[in-house]
Amino acid sequence: MIHFTADELTKKQQYKFISGSVIPRPIAWVTSLSKNGKIVNAAPFSFFSGVSNELPLVSVAILRNAGKQKDTARNILDRKEAVIHIVDQDLVEEMNRTAAPLAPHESELDRTQLTLIDSQTVSVPTIQEAKVRFEGKLYQHIPIKDEAGNIITDLFIFRITDFFFHESVIDLAKDYILTGDLNPVARLAGDQYATLNEEFTLIRPVN
Repeated sequence: MIHFTADELTKKQQYKFISGSVIPRPIAWVTSLSKNGKIVNAAPFSFFSGVSNELPLVSVAILRNAGKQKDTARNILDRKEAVIHIVDQDLVEEMNRTAAPLAPHESELDRTQLTLIDSQTVSVPTIQEAKVRFEGKLYQHIPIKDEAGNIITDLFIFRITDFFFHESVIDLAKDYILTGDLNPVARLAGDQYATLNEEFTLIRPVN
C-alpha cells in the first residue's frame, strides 16, 4: 500500500484523493431563489447524501471558493429553502451548462432550455424536466471551519417536505425507484461522470 499522512499532502492533493475515491457520488442539482425573489439559481453539487432514516433529511455540502460563499449557499441561508433535483442522463448536458461560474445577478438557467414551474410548498421554482425532485426546508446549517477558524464549506441539511417522481421511474406497488428507467448520473473525479452502465467525459464550462 502507498501511504500518505494528511499533513504531507497539499489541499489540492487531499481534495483529489477524496473526490477520486469517494465515488460514484450522486448529484444534487439545486435550485434556489435570490433574497429579492428575482434570480433563480441552479447548480450541481456532488457532496450530497441522505442523512437519516427517522426523518426525511438530506445533506448538501457547498464548498467555498477562497472563503467566498457561493450564490446557492447565500440564497439558502436567506430563504431557508431549496429544491433538489436528481440528474439523469437525459438532463446531463443541461446540468453541465448550469455548472458555469456566473455573477450573482445572472441565472444559470438562462443558458438552458429547461422549464421552470412553481413548487408545491417552497417559493423556489422547480425544473419540470427532472424525473425526481425534492422540495426542502433548511433543517440545519453547519459552517465547516479550517484550523484557523475560516469557514471553508457550508454544510446544509434539508428536511424534505415534498417528493416528486415521474410515473416512469417509480413502482407504486412496492415503493421502489426504478433506477434503470431513471438512469441517474454520478460524479467521479475531474471531468468524469458515469451512469449505472458506463463512464463518460464532460468538460466543465469556464464562463
